[in-house]
Amino acid sequence: MLLVGLTGNIASGKSTVARLLAERGALIIDADVLARRAVEPDTPALRAIVERWGGRMLSANGALDRAALREIVFDHPEELEALNEIVHPEVARLRDEELAAARASGERLVVCDIPLLFERQLTDEFDFLVLVDAPRSVRLERLVNDRGLSHDDAMKMIAAQMPAELKRARADFVIENDSDIASLTRQVDQLWSILGSLAPSGTTGSGR
Repeated sequence: MLLVGLTGNIASGKSTVARLLAERGALIIDADVLARRAVEPDTPALRAIVERWGGRMLSANGALDRAALREIVFDHPEELEALNEIVHPEVARLRDEELAAARASGERLVVCDIPLLFERQLTDEFDFLVLVDAPRSVRLERLVNDRGLSHDDAMKMIAAQMPAELKRARADFVIENDSDIASLTRQVDQLWSILGSLAPSGTTGSGR
């Protein structure tokens, strides 16, 4: 099974690339989806969050109050790191379960969509690393215009991540998402062709 790590800084278009790869037959394991599962009600991670920051972290129905949590960690790196230390081990455990199931079903090509792949030092876990990138000015514009963030909040979110230049130097493939969807699709097609030639032969368990 060929295991590919997909990453990209905020507003780079990584999620769009993941969707395009899924349409072409890749099995996608999305770290954001796993992170939401990790803090569902009655999970160890949610209990640890409440233990550290109190019952105000819970909404009326017992689910995580994400807005309340963001207020705590957004401008406080030490609190964000404490949250990561709670959530990321659970995410890793869930990813391992998904990967074991993929191997058992005979998947040829699995893409793990991980925003903090480089930051969490996960590079050695993958056969190839794919970075989706766009100029900072383009990503800033997307955050402000498409997501409705203020300029200051958008700049804080961009500045909080490892610079894309450092990630480009370590990536096996870089997809430039600074144009239109047609250009992005062409690059994904090229990437898919290369990855397909590198993946082991045989049929996949899901009929891809």
